[in-house]
Amino acid sequence: MIDLKKGTEISIGEEELRKISDGIILFFPSYVEFLEARPNRKYLDWDLCSSGKLSEKDLLSSYAKATGLLIVEEEDLTSSEKYPGLPQEFLNNWNCFPYRWDDGKIEIAISDPYCINELAYYFKKLLGKDAYFTLARRSHLERLIHGLYSAEAQENKDDFALTGDLENEETLRSLASEARIVRLVNEMFSRAAEMDASDIHVEPDEKKLAIRFRIDGILQEIMTPPLSLYPAIASRIKLVGNLNIAERRLPQDGRTDLQLGKSIMDVRISTMPSMNGESIVLRILRKDTVQFSLQSIGMGAGMIEQFQKLIELPYGIILVVGPTGSGKSTTLYSVLTQLNLPDRKIITIEDPVEYRTEGITQIQVNSKIGLDFANGLRHIVRQDPDIILVGEIRDKDTAEIAIHASLTGHLVFSTLHTNDAPGAVSRLLDMGVESFLIASSLSGVLSQRLVRKICKVCNGQCMTDNTIKCKNCNGSGYKGRVGIFELMIVNEEIRDLITRRSDSVTIANVAVKNGMKPLIEDGMLKIEQGITTKEEVLSTAMTVLG
Repeated sequence: MIDLKKGTEISIGEEELRKISDGIILFFPSYVEFLEARPNRKYLDWDLCSSGKLSEKDLLSSYAKATGLLIVEEEDLTSSEKYPGLPQEFLNNWNCFPYRWDDGKIEIAISDPYCINELAYYFKKLLGKDAYFTLARRSHLERLIHGLYSAEAQENKDDFALTGDLENEETLRSLASEARIVRLVNEMFSRAAEMDASDIHVEPDEKKLAIRFRIDGILQEIMTPPLSLYPAIASRIKLVGNLNIAERRLPQDGRTDLQLGKSIMDVRISTMPSMNGESIVLRILRKDTVQFSLQSIGMGAGMIEQFQKLIELPYGIILVVGPTGSGKSTTLYSVLTQLNLPDRKIITIEDPVEYRTEGITQIQVNSKIGLDFANGLRHIVRQDPDIILVGEIRDKDTAEIAIHASLTGHLVFSTLHTNDAPGAVSRLLDMGVESFLIASSLSGVLSQRLVRKICKVCNGQCMTDNTIKCKNCNGSGYKGRVGIFELMIVNEEIRDLITRRSDSVTIANVAVKNGMKPLIEDGMLKIEQGITTKEEVLSTAMTVLG
């Protein structure tokens, strides 16, 4: 039996209430103003969590500090046995979850301490048990309770089942606004933020609903809410993203700024009809957790020195290449952050604008009104910029306009989808761009990939020892990612090869002779430095070679 604080020894009086208020104010300074208008603390706290003004994690931290109660690890709440004589209505009402017990004691997870006195009395007087309490998220407890009683709920059609016409827009809006659905979706976002997920996948199947997070490039199943709640969850996500809540036949795209306590998440939402309902993918961008510097993305000192000279050129084109999800945008924003000075005019055209940056004019591509990369770029050059960022060169028109901009005194940055740095030349030639234009404008190409970093807490031991359960890396042995790079500087010898339309292998050989370190070599260096593993670099090598 874990030594937990006994419920009967805790009394929520004025001193404890003051401590709770003081704790919450640290995370949400306006709490006192709300409390004056609505003195029922319990429901006020829940409402603030539902609205995103206060995260459940921060709220639990305040409760724990004020009462001395422990916050139970969610993986420990795995009881599959109902406590005898406790109906689901009781657990729902008090939002409590008994998860261990013996002849004289019972351990109960609760979402707030306000109910401790009543619950301790109930279990002692009516059931003869000494109650010991821990804290857990309300939304998590709701799902546990429902999961434990789900079979019975199906038979009795309890209040957790969805009712009403699910084809009706008003019904869907009503379901999406239910407090339990709001809390569940908020918990999904909170956990994604805590786990540094880059994407959330909401995937309905014939028999279950899976919510998976992409963490360090790998998808992991994190939540499995009841399939019956899918229409309400999907509607809630659409409502948050200002999408058509009743449209399920066509793909939709949207975005929203979502507040979670002190942080704001920029969420991009994509829906796609499938056989079992809509697949929903949410891309999470959090500028508050991203460090925009060449050092933080993993570029070595020698390469930084070379790249630094390149980005300080007054004109020319610099390309960053790699597949989707290889960190190209982060690298480019690191460059723009460094170049963003008062005496420079920087304009970007992106699809979408990923990170909003003060001091930079950023333009969002809008194909519906004809504002694509090529058309936008034509107008950008009339805005007297010093530096231009084109989110991606996708066609000949965009490439040629970017080249002409660089030849008329502008420094242009952009991206391409190629396997390596020399391959960027072949890609531009394949688009139909004249070789002499490429040769006269291209200053350099940076190719990159992302590899997972060895967890600093367990030092990667989870990879070889299944008994080690590191919470920092969720047992994977990896936490975070870092870039591996190759930088091709375009000199006169390479310009001559480009003009003669030489193939990428020939260009690569000359680039290596002139000092370019292949991407795999940078990966091997990071293995020697203990940053990543051989397996990660070899996995990346397959994408470069393949």
